[in-house]
Amino acid sequence: MAQYFSVNADNPQPRLLRQAAALLREGGVLAVPTDSSYALACQLDDHAAVDALRRIRQIDEQRHLALLVRDLSELANYARVDNAQFRLLKLGTPGPFTFILPASKEVPRRVSHPRRKTIGLRVPQQRALLALIELHGAPLLATTLIMPGEDEPLSDPQVIRERLERQIAGVIDAGACPAQPSTVIDLSGDTPQVLRRGLGDPARLGLG
Repeated sequence: MAQYFSVNADNPQPRLLRQAAALLREGGVLAVPTDSSYALACQLDDHAAVDALRRIRQIDEQRHLALLVRDLSELANYARVDNAQFRLLKLGTPGPFTFILPASKEVPRRVSHPRRKTIGLRVPQQRALLALIELHGAPLLATTLIMPGEDEPLSDPQVIRERLERQIAGVIDAGACPAQPSTVIDLSGDTPQVLRRGLGDPARLGLG
């Protein structure tokens, strides 16, 4: 049965988030709020948790997962970025953008794209999520919470609890999120490409 943590969206209670972070360290998958929709998140280096996350979403290794980091200072540990890419990252972070980047050697091979050796990266601005990452002490691995066979992400924590209470370790309720996924920008090639249009406006990055 999933634990339910109802937190203040503007001033999330550290006591509750410490309990949620403990679930992550125990190998749990959590439903967490972001700037766009809710997402599923787990530890980066926990093989069983990553498998569980993929199983809930029914996605395979060909689908990119995203690292949730506190700020761009953590970027160099997990991705290889040139100056042009970094300028775009600064324009789009923090916010509802996920960037596909070449993965560094610090990223476990099982969570990067098996053929392209890339990883998604996202710097959120949702306060409860940032506080959770801080308390966890490391980036989280995440995917948009879109259920199998559905097109729209889940954005209501009460609905998430009802539908996933036997599949995940916990739900962090910071209120409803926008019912849109993040916008995905691929920066791994010669030119930036918009792979998915979501809440983030590509025009913010100078992209059509």
